[in-house]
Amino acid sequence: MWFESSVFYQIYPLGACGAPFENDHQFVHRLEKLDGWIDDLGKLGVDCILLNPVFDCVSHGYDTTDYFTVDPRLGDNEDLARFVHKCHEQNIKVILDGVFNHVGRQFAPFLDVVEKRENSPYFHWFMIDLNGNSQYNDGLSYQDWEGNDNLVKLNLDNQEVIDYLFSVVKYWIDTFEIDGLRLDVAYCLSPKFLRQLHQYTKSIRSDFFLMGETLHGDYNQWVNEEMLDSCTNYECYKGLYSSFNTRNFFEILYSFNRQFGNEQWCLYRGKHLFNFVDNHDVERIASILDEKIDLPLIYTMLFTMPGIPCLYYGSEWGIEGKKNWNDTELRPEIETLCRNELTDHIQKLIEIHHTHQALIDGGYAQVALTNTACVYARENETECVWTCININEDPIRLQVPFDGKMIDLLHDNSVYEIYGEIEIQGHGALILQREK
Repeated sequence: MWFESSVFYQIYPLGACGAPFENDHQFVHRLEKLDGWIDDLGKLGVDCILLNPVFDCVSHGYDTTDYFTVDPRLGDNEDLARFVHKCHEQNIKVILDGVFNHVGRQFAPFLDVVEKRENSPYFHWFMIDLNGNSQYNDGLSYQDWEGNDNLVKLNLDNQEVIDYLFSVVKYWIDTFEIDGLRLDVAYCLSPKFLRQLHQYTKSIRSDFFLMGETLHGDYNQWVNEEMLDSCTNYECYKGLYSSFNTRNFFEILYSFNRQFGNEQWCLYRGKHLFNFVDNHDVERIASILDEKIDLPLIYTMLFTMPGIPCLYYGSEWGIEGKKNWNDTELRPEIETLCRNELTDHIQKLIEIHHTHQALIDGGYAQVALTNTACVYARENETECVWTCININEDPIRLQVPFDGKMIDLLHDNSVYEIYGEIEIQGHGALILQREK
């Protein structure tokens, strides 16, 4: 499928476009700003854009009040349809954030329940306790998402709710021609709902992409032939930055092998998990890494490890962002996309990722490893690609089981001679290709 070989680019529109944090219901065509990004993202090599919430909500987008109307802070439905159309003209696909576990308190069916209580036709759309009360003094209580009273949990065991959400998805496909969905808090969604969503969307478009936000646990419970195509790989997200900061590559290469190695017990061989070094919920990688000189190296690992790589807007040129009370520091307004040496390096990595099929469907094997240097292989039936990284300031020589010549894809396809060992420069990386 198209998504298996794609490079994704994540944008949080309410932040990137400079919308006020609370919905002021003032109609402004802010989404038009993103139109100017499309050419630059095409040149960078992006295949698909993931848009975080764009529909009418109370505040941050994950408190939806109307699934059928673009938030007025961003513009209107025509703005979104135009953006997706322009992306498609540049051969860039678009997926939207599907927030289907919960809604905002201003969601019309919930307001109807608060007013009419058990007489509301939507009473069973939510998990309501008429003997309780909420902090808003509703005279009733309800299940919410992880203790947040402003996020009212939908009853996904109710077929009426499922049918309603499927009508939302159908409207998004018909109106905006989207190519897939990121499912917010997919770990909270019932397996029954995910199976039905899979069957429904694949009946409309067999290549419709379903990716879920998951944290920890066995990703196979969500990523399988009946449910999701992919999920967020938080295990390797943590392993990536932690290994660089602790100078301990054993951590991340253990995860690589546990997930994708050749042993029978490896968990996710043949699956394409969704990889990232930062996103809208976690601190920017440029703020997490102790050594900023490691930024090109961690992206080298991101684009050569098994799975689907995703960039978070602005991080491709190294902007910083720390957690604050409403996460606005992670989701800043960006006037225009910028470029620097890091961006150039990432563009080169994207070119390599697109060109070498072993980085898409190849297996994974560890070749050499120390605390601060590693070599791992991605290999399919036609080619083998080695990624070699050294985060120490001094050069290092590693013993490897190979004699002969390789081509260094990262450095202008120069010939690299290997006779049982590889030398990697301090704070350096090599991406080597050898013939079978």
